Amino acid sequence: MAQKKIPLRMCIACREMKEKKGLLRIVRNGAGEVSLDFKGKAQGRGAYVCDNADCIKKCVKKKLLNKIFSCEIPNGVYAYIEKDYAEAIRKRSEKISEQNGEGKPDGE
Repeated sequence: MAQKKIPLRMCIACREMKEKKGLLRIVRNGAGEVSLDFKGKAQGRGAYVCDNADCIKKCVKKKLLNKIFSCEIPNGVYAYIEKDYAEAIRKRSEKISEQNGEGKPDGE
């Protein structure tokens, strides 16, 4: 049986090819709205960024989405992406600590 092909995408910040599931997708829909797509299924033009703070910061600092989406992206969108990413990381770390049994002990 042939092995299943793993989809690869390029990070717009570090320009490395990585597995699609290990990247964050930023999508611009038909109405021109830009958002983070955590499930990877949203309709629209997508750009991928590594799931680490350095690539997110580089994306925001150099305004890489302007080039990728061929339009001017407002500064508020970049701030939203940073905030959303930080919130997603916080939730993910809470979930991992709960799975590892590191949750708050009873009585606190």
